[in-house]
Amino acid sequence: MDFVADLISSCRQGLAAFAAQPGALPVALFFAGLAGSVTHCIGMCGPFVLGQVMADAERGPAGRYGEWRRLAGAALVPYHLGRLTTYTALGAVASSVTAIFTSTAVFAWLAGLLLIAAACLMVLQAFGLSMGTYSPLSAGLARLAGPLSSSHHPLARYALGVVLGFLPCGLLYGALAAAAGTASARHGAFVMAAFAAGTVPALIAVGWGGLIIRRHLQSVTRWIAAPLLIANALIMLSLAGRYF
Repeated sequence: MDFVADLISSCRQGLAAFAAQPGALPVALFFAGLAGSVTHCIGMCGPFVLGQVMADAERGPAGRYGEWRRLAGAALVPYHLGRLTTYTALGAVASSVTAIFTSTAVFAWLAGLLLIAAACLMVLQAFGLSMGTYSPLSAGLARLAGPLSSSHHPLARYALGVVLGFLPCGLLYGALAAAAGTASARHGAFVMAAFAAGTVPALIAVGWGGLIIRRHLQSVTRWIAAPLLIANALIMLSLAGRYF
């Protein structure tokens, strides 16, 4: 029991020390995006990624869609740039709103509560309790995104990324709450850019390996993603504690 107590204490001290570092929040949200993309994003955005890759495969000459071309096509740079645009814009807007309160007495409480909300949403995501996955907004965005996903034009794929960046989900809400707590448009945008970057590797893997990789990622990394999201929640709580 003493060993377990010492281990818990060491982990708590390590997370608190990490949270005190200047770049803790963007790093934490990068890993939150990395973990959350495996448990959640590949389910929501995976079909659109596969749609783009399959459109490229059908367009190319028969028998010439080799592994290198498949890997290059799976990167889907315009699509991910579109998602990055939406996420950074949302982060800038959310943090600009809270910046209005920086000179007021309630700012510390507001920033702290936003980080606590972010922590709670990370925990919910860790246990597979998604929020806002199915809603009229997500259905409308999916209908809008459908034609774009089959287009080969880079601008259409960029537009697809922009559209899908608005898909509502608990993971996105948590990242936005954390970004809003910075009360700085520049910092909020940077934090959300880090989150967006974290979601990219899993989607590239799905684009390259298809449904088999999608199922494999979800089953193999489930036990890694949940503890990572919980660790991120603890970091958010440590950051929140600095405001109270």
